[in-house]
Amino acid sequence: MDYEYTDEIKKRLRRIEGQVRGVLRLMEEGKPCKDVVSQISAVRNASDKALAQIVAENLQKCIMDEQEAGRDPGKLVQEAVELLVKSR
Repeated sequence: MDYEYTDEIKKRLRRIEGQVRGVLRLMEEGKPCKDVVSQISAVRNASDKALAQIVAENLQKCIMDEQEAGRDPGKLVQEAVELLVKSR
């Protein structure tokens, strides 16, 4: 099963990549812990949103594929929820 990832999600991940580089720069410049932690928190929030978007988009495709094959998609939904819960 091939998955397609939107340009929007790729753009979001590139922003996260830039945020991580920014955190490293803060660390290299010896900035206060408060600033570093604040930026890491922003990275975490952005990655959580990206994760949720990826799961939601792919879950929809997987559910449709399961239904077309005559199978119950309930297990896929449960797995998606577990992935989201485990990621926190």
